[in-house]
Amino acid sequence: MNLEELQNKTILLFGKPRAFSKEEFVSQLKVHHLGITDQLNDEVSFIIDGRMMTPYEVNESEKLYSLNKYEFISIESFESELAKHLDEDTLLMSLKLSGNKERLKSFIQNSTISDTLFFKLLKMYDWGGEDFFENDSNRDVSAAFISRFYENIEQNHNVQYATTGFIHLIKQTKSSELLEQMFALEPLQSNQKMKMHIAMNEFSSAELLKKLQRDDDYEVKIALSLNKHLPFELIKAFQNDEKLITNIAKNILLSEEYFEFLREHQDALCLNESLTLPMQKKLLQTQSQEIFYALSLNDNISKEVLEVLLKNKNETIKKALYENKQMPSDILQDAYAQGIYLEQLANNENTPIEILQQLQLDSRYQHAVKTNASFGNDIKQQNIGWL
Repeated sequence: MNLEELQNKTILLFGKPRAFSKEEFVSQLKVHHLGITDQLNDEVSFIIDGRMMTPYEVNESEKLYSLNKYEFISIESFESELAKHLDEDTLLMSLKLSGNKERLKSFIQNSTISDTLFFKLLKMYDWGGEDFFENDSNRDVSAAFISRFYENIEQNHNVQYATTGFIHLIKQTKSSELLEQMFALEPLQSNQKMKMHIAMNEFSSAELLKKLQRDDDYEVKIALSLNKHLPFELIKAFQNDEKLITNIAKNILLSEEYFEFLREHQDALCLNESLTLPMQKKLLQTQSQEIFYALSLNDNISKEVLEVLLKNKNETIKKALYENKQMPSDILQDAYAQGIYLEQLANNENTPIEILQQLQLDSRYQHAVKTNASFGNDIKQQNIGWL
């Protein structure tokens, strides 16, 4: 569809527009030299079925469609075309000069405008120092934001009306720009949970993480320390805080540089699932039982290192290894045959499903088996309930 081809023609609109308000819809039609009517006349060139059509309008539309005389255009495609041809600079200036909050809100709620224009409009909106859902106007704008970007909103149709909708959106998005835009929202500045989730999101930009690092809230700093893509600048800034640097050593995506910088925090490093084989071997060279135990807890430990640790006679280390999902299934089968480390087998996701099925018959291991992800997935696949 091309609006230029429709100029100087008249549309028959049944019902109301969807994305635009009725006043804005009519205004945009005038810009493009299009007439509008709600009654059939000789000037009508095409027909649009809008929302909230009356039973009479539905019948009339069906009657006209059957005549095969008029062109029907969907309201969605027509409004999308209108949105593409908006004069954004004129619109923004008009909104700024008029201070018309309702018109501004109407455009923010318009799902057909571009994200770029949406963010420009959002910067003009005055939250009035109140929270996202503290008044009707803020609620409408918040709902429009969540609805626009939330994945599978159709399956979670009420999520846009609660702050948890923003939190879910922060957790699911991979867009650095969207995270920046959310951080800029006035009500977010007093929302600790939202800031924490942005801090933990691995797609938050380095600049955004630096802004969060300046936050006075220590809980936000803890959240930053869990981000596996934390910039080296912030790692160094947190190095004198034992809690933060321990979290970083456990969670950061390790490079050789990061590994060497964090070497003095070896117990925590051992738990980092991004440890490469050479890094694991360096840790083994410490010959420390504490280090061996910490490595045995790492679910991404290499088979080579695991075999070395299996030779250790320390029972605490052995139990951790038999619970480690990197343990080969044949070794787990041997343990079951010997009747040893059964509790660890019940917790291990790599334990063959046949063994888990047997272990869940024993009341001592029922809970462990039922919380075992591997057993749960098998139950789902078999489409049966818990025994």
